[in-house]
Amino acid sequence: MSPPPKEQLKILFATPECAPLVKTGGLGDVSAALPPALLARGIDVRMLLPGYPAVTAAHPKAAEIATFPVLGHTVRLLDARLESGVPLAILDCPQLYARGGGPYQADDGEDWEDNALRFGVLSRCAAILGTGASPWQWRPDVVHCHDWPTALAPVYLSRWERPRAGSLLTIHNLAFQGKFDFGEAHPLDLPPEVRGTEGVEFFGRMSFLKGGLMFADAINTVSPTYAKEIQGEALGFGMEGVLRHRSAVLHGVLNGIDTALWDPQSDPLIASNYGVLTLDRKAANKRLLRKKMLLKGDDSTFLLAIVSRLTHQKGIDLIAQAASEIVKMGAQIAIVGTGDKDMADRVLAAKRQNPGNVGVHIGFDEALAHLVEAGADAFLMPSRFEPCGMNQMYSQRYGTPPIVYPTGGLADTVNATTGFFMHELSAAGLVEAVERALAAYRQARPWRDLQNHGMTRDFGWGRAAAAYEHIYESIRPIS
Repeated sequence: MSPPPKEQLKILFATPECAPLVKTGGLGDVSAALPPALLARGIDVRMLLPGYPAVTAAHPKAAEIATFPVLGHTVRLLDARLESGVPLAILDCPQLYARGGGPYQADDGEDWEDNALRFGVLSRCAAILGTGASPWQWRPDVVHCHDWPTALAPVYLSRWERPRAGSLLTIHNLAFQGKFDFGEAHPLDLPPEVRGTEGVEFFGRMSFLKGGLMFADAINTVSPTYAKEIQGEALGFGMEGVLRHRSAVLHGVLNGIDTALWDPQSDPLIASNYGVLTLDRKAANKRLLRKKMLLKGDDSTFLLAIVSRLTHQKGIDLIAQAASEIVKMGAQIAIVGTGDKDMADRVLAAKRQNPGNVGVHIGFDEALAHLVEAGADAFLMPSRFEPCGMNQMYSQRYGTPPIVYPTGGLADTVNATTGFFMHELSAAGLVEAVERALAAYRQARPWRDLQNHGMTRDFGWGRAAAAYEHIYESIRPIS
């Protein structure tokens, strides 16, 4: 006799970001793309997102689900729906979230002084909704938390009597750990037993992420290689011991990309649409990109490009150091991004040293980001570490072979038939990889094969959604 079918999985997707409403990095993209893929698998997934101004403005008719107290604040839970069709629960608490600036920082770039409370309330609310104390009739099987802003939810859930929801914590970037002085812990109502070294304490301070890693029923990060790397000292950011301790429940699930948004055959933001059978049309995008970046010379010149946060992690300093040598080879570079002033100054200096051969756009421009992927011949991505990365997947889809250092998700998504690996993490290592790419570019048939292999790979979210479903099933409460 076959066992009875399992009930539909119910997942609360608790996140501080969701593109396009609020986004500071890859987490916003994942929050926008993964829940619809889960819905497509028949999973009842609902998102919990703070009521930032952009979120409440986009849902003016959101109806109230409940009003209840959370850590000394009265919050409202509002019922809405994202454009993707994913049900959205807005955590409405104007004194905490109705502010200008970004989700974590004011307009001057300084962190909000009450971030511990702001994201403590988000975490606590997520936990409450996974227990019998929830005022919402809908009850999740698993609370899926993302990065430090929701990482206290597993801590709170662990103190609740069962039955309660299971908890999954996804690490998108281990470098951000939500560290605060213990003086800020009092409003968070953390019991004494979770405040020590077996809980949130981290070198004399409190870390939201450390607490989540210690108490989550399951942990994952966004590529298999990064899941291994963060258990070592080099990329563990002090958490490697905790991660090795929890390695039995640590998974690596590779991100996908939005293949509808990033499709050269239908992309409305590029100059000319193209596909595997019409790759010659890619040239019109290169022509426009070179014009926008004020590059001189002939359109046949090998064009390297990058769209990135301008940070040390992304290897921007290596590109600046290597720029003159790359130009001497007969190649050009287009750099688009915003970030650290020091890194911006370095790429602007490289532009001054190589007039007409290095183009720089400081700032973020979505249309230009798409044009870079379509118009460049190869994409530069010499990241020192990369939990997953998405641009290397966009690039392959657009027939723009990436040049990467094989770390994290870059090692998992690029191979010798679709791109180029740096053999050494240095400016010299980047120059050598560009030399190999340029040699390949000068051979029309092998280069076209490289493009075709990348463009026909499946980077959609279906595979990741299936992997997450497997993790959810392993930690859902036994009915």
